[in-house]
Amino acid sequence: MALQCGITGITNVGKTTIFNCISGTRGEISAYAFSATKSNIGIVQVPDPRLYELAQYQVTDRIVPTTIEIVDIPGLARGSSKGEGVGNKFLGDIRNTDALIHVLRCFDSDTLQHIDGSVDPVRDLETIDFELQLKDLESVEKKIQKLEKAVRVGDKDAKHGCEVLYRFRDHIGNINNARTLDVKNEERKYIDDLFLLTMKPVIYVCNVDEGSAVAGNSYVEKVREHLNGIEAEILIIAGAVEAEIAELESAEDRAAFLRDAGLAEPGVDKLVRSAYRMLNLQTFFTVGPKEIRAWTIRKGMTASQAAGVIHSDLERGFIRAEVMKYNDFVSLRSEHAVKEAGRLLIEGKNYVVEDGDILHIRFNV
Repeated sequence: MALQCGITGITNVGKTTIFNCISGTRGEISAYAFSATKSNIGIVQVPDPRLYELAQYQVTDRIVPTTIEIVDIPGLARGSSKGEGVGNKFLGDIRNTDALIHVLRCFDSDTLQHIDGSVDPVRDLETIDFELQLKDLESVEKKIQKLEKAVRVGDKDAKHGCEVLYRFRDHIGNINNARTLDVKNEERKYIDDLFLLTMKPVIYVCNVDEGSAVAGNSYVEKVREHLNGIEAEILIIAGAVEAEIAELESAEDRAAFLRDAGLAEPGVDKLVRSAYRMLNLQTFFTVGPKEIRAWTIRKGMTASQAAGVIHSDLERGFIRAEVMKYNDFVSLRSEHAVKEAGRLLIEGKNYVVEDGDILHIRFNV
């Protein structure tokens, strides 16, 4: 599924370092503000140990993880909504993403100067939010002007749309993000086409020094205090440490490095999984001797829709889905045992696929 997560933040906070850790792409890292001229795009594998557990009980030629697309958007600054720094071009890149990873600088450095002269992640967070809010306010105002013309000729739906947009205008104008406004599902149709920047779900990543990789530091605590009462996920990642881990080719060396740093797994693995969940995605599996593969679907998709993710012919000619639950397969250790235990489910096209389901699609075209 073509879904994107954008990494954003003030310039020189370590966004590209983190991007390089989680993707096969190598974006250029610079100590100079606004040195990047374009966004970097990488296809990132979603870590899922269940794939390798399945391979314990099904001999297969290859294992294929699912992926998401990550976009490293060059650093923003005050005035970006008016074209300062990288300006409007990269605000447009943010608009094209489905969710945001907001990287906050929570480390000191004598060699990497902060653009504002001092480290303050809360100030940086507010700077980015304000620039995105200004751009959103501009989008809302333009649509209000369009709908008000329709209201003047008696369009009742346009009148209702204006009422919804007025609420967004007032909310954003009071320096709030669009995502924090309580709106009914049926009202969202009036703003869905605007792709508001501050409506996108967001994960906050506190980029810390090596000594703060496990417990965080005072900068992280300031971020937590600022976001207290707001539904937001906060992750702690030591970008420089993660970069060193990513350079190691041996799994044993990576494991030893993690143990020395007091980490159970790379922080960027947690980040990718969190981004995957934030996009409202889940995984189903196909299991066989040629490959064991993870497939991405949106939560709530049916068996026939999931079949279409594999191939359009499977959805078009869908007959039924043979479903095994992941826990049944790994506890009983084979498809045959699952069948013998009466736990192989035969489901129709309207079956809602659950995370971890193992599907075999029967179809005819």
